[in-house]
Amino acid sequence: MDIVDCILADHQRQRMLFAALDEARADTEAAGRIFGYLRDHLEAHAEAEERFFYPRLLQCGEGALDSDSASETTEDAIDDHNKIEKAAEAAKEHEVGSDGWWKAVDQANLQNSKHLSEEERQGLTDFRRQVPLEERVKLGVQYLAFELSHESGFERKEKDPDTYIEKHENA
Repeated sequence: MDIVDCILADHQRQRMLFAALDEARADTEAAGRIFGYLRDHLEAHAEAEERFFYPRLLQCGEGALDSDSASETTEDAIDDHNKIEKAAEAAKEHEVGSDGWWKAVDQANLQNSKHLSEEERQGLTDFRRQVPLEERVKLGVQYLAFELSHESGFERKEKDPDTYIEKHENA
């Protein structure tokens, strides 16, 4: 399984779960369960990308479409992951189904939607162009194994984009 395909499948799942939340507005119990699962998935997904996708992109990427470099793409992605995490965590401060909870959920959806389109257009395009399929498959297996072993309760730690890039760019 190509890591690019794994990431795209995750993106589709995230879009589906945010759409399901819209459908569950009248069912607080279901909305809470859906968002709890989604929040955990977003955390594990971001960490898996940061362990297996972005380090390799930094090493061989050139930038694609409207990104000037792999560093720029990665910096934006790490910053986006932090924003998504903050919005999703803000939901924990409110009672499920309350106006404050929905506001936090909607902010997580907005941040995530912006990130997905940018990542698909820039990072995934650059990765497909620069990384051979055999290597993408190897990374995909590692990505999936990590994600599946952290399906619930995983909490990603916020990262400084510049420190992350410095650590991984020449690794």
